[in-house]
Amino acid sequence: MTETLHHFIAGKIVEGRSGRFGDVFNPATGEVARRVAFADAGEIDAAVAAAAAAFPAWSATPALTRARILFRFRELLERDADEFAALITAEHGKVLSDARGEITRGVEVVEFACGIPQLLKGEMSEQIGRGIDNWSVRQPLGVCAGITPFNFPAMVPMWMFPVALACGNCFILKPSERDPSAGLKLAQLLKEAGLPDGVFNVVNGDKAAVDAILHHPGIAAVSFVGSTAIAEYIYTTGAAAGKRVQALGGAKNHMVVMPDADLDQATDALMGAAYGAAGERCMAVSVAVAVGKVADKLIDRLTPRIRALKIGPGTDPEAEMGPLVTRQHLEKVRSYVDQGVKEGAKLVVDGRGLKLQGYEKGFFLGGCLFDEVTPEMTIYKEEIFGPVLSVVRAPDYDYATKIINEHAYGNGTAIFTRDGDAARDFASRIQIGMVGINVPIPVPMAFHSFGGWKRSLFGDHFMYGPEGVRFFTRMKTIMSRWPTGIRAGAEYVMPTMK
Repeated sequence: MTETLHHFIAGKIVEGRSGRFGDVFNPATGEVARRVAFADAGEIDAAVAAAAAAFPAWSATPALTRARILFRFRELLERDADEFAALITAEHGKVLSDARGEITRGVEVVEFACGIPQLLKGEMSEQIGRGIDNWSVRQPLGVCAGITPFNFPAMVPMWMFPVALACGNCFILKPSERDPSAGLKLAQLLKEAGLPDGVFNVVNGDKAAVDAILHHPGIAAVSFVGSTAIAEYIYTTGAAAGKRVQALGGAKNHMVVMPDADLDQATDALMGAAYGAAGERCMAVSVAVAVGKVADKLIDRLTPRIRALKIGPGTDPEAEMGPLVTRQHLEKVRSYVDQGVKEGAKLVVDGRGLKLQGYEKGFFLGGCLFDEVTPEMTIYKEEIFGPVLSVVRAPDYDYATKIINEHAYGNGTAIFTRDGDAARDFASRIQIGMVGINVPIPVPMAFHSFGGWKRSLFGDHFMYGPEGVRFFTRMKTIMSRWPTGIRAGAEYVMPTMK
């Protein structure tokens, strides 16, 4: 019998009642490992009701008490890290070391959220007028929801809910239906840490569940990470329903390699950033912009490294890259490689023919490398989300910055150089949300915030960090004057402070 995953509502597993299910695969073997129940509007309503019932007590809980529960949650994440990583690898396919790294980056946000007593301190101005004081506080929104992608089934939810919970909100997580077990594991650990029932809920499902979340009047805010098309839909639909929305979309991250760069360092950076997690990262580098005459040298270094990539199931300790998440996604990435060849790019390394003995039905694709890619090509313009690296030859630095700034996406970028002036100018001039200088994947630490520009982010707030606190709270200002300070008589002019 195939295991069936259900929902987590009001502190317990709740069996799905819609009668609809989805298959969850083992990407290494191509086999169905389990199935997951898809929620309908009624089940979303039940989760919202549970969260709404829990909200008054949770929002009134002292911030220090909320932080102590998150401290215990962090300890449990550390305790179960290996088990958790194995769960991620089994459904996503990424190698175990990468899955452990994902958990670590999620834990960093939990650690940030543990400082919420300090982060929620308001501002106070004494005696703004005679006998009048003025202060501001930040208060929780209510019931919030997170809709998260398949590529980071533990880390991205932890970009959202630790800050939301620490601020006093209740939370509903709708994880990807492709790898839903991580979301249920998070719920179990939160309950073990002492989180009251109903404060954190998990509903599994597809677009029907997403639409029910977006239209539900009891949900105050929605946080999303995924493709740009869906991010725009989430933002416009949620905002039209009166919700606060942050929706992070797709990316086409460029890494500029200057003629003076350390090419060994740049090659190492491109290998990890382009082929780690099989390229299924919103911060993956998918375009290397080789400036001047550096392109040939860079291609010469990359080619043998890509051909020698150790590809296998994520459980293989020697593997550097695992399979893609589903057969459907594998075929999509292959079609981009086909399109690149058709449009005239030079396919230097072709990973389409990869076959692994014993894993013939797995969703594997070898690393691919294109040269002579131009900005007009589909593989340059669109997010591939697979192990495909395109090299664009730029005649000079100005051209490199120009094509990056003109691209529709603005998530992350990097420059590799020894020239401090070039690096400083790049950091200032480039129209991208996150910038690395000799750092290929500049994912900010938890005490900063994560987000892109242009069509990589819909909404006004970056994710986690100080921006996360602002997103999951709203400001209230209070002005007070006590009887001894009341002035006699009515005033019919705009109040002024004297």
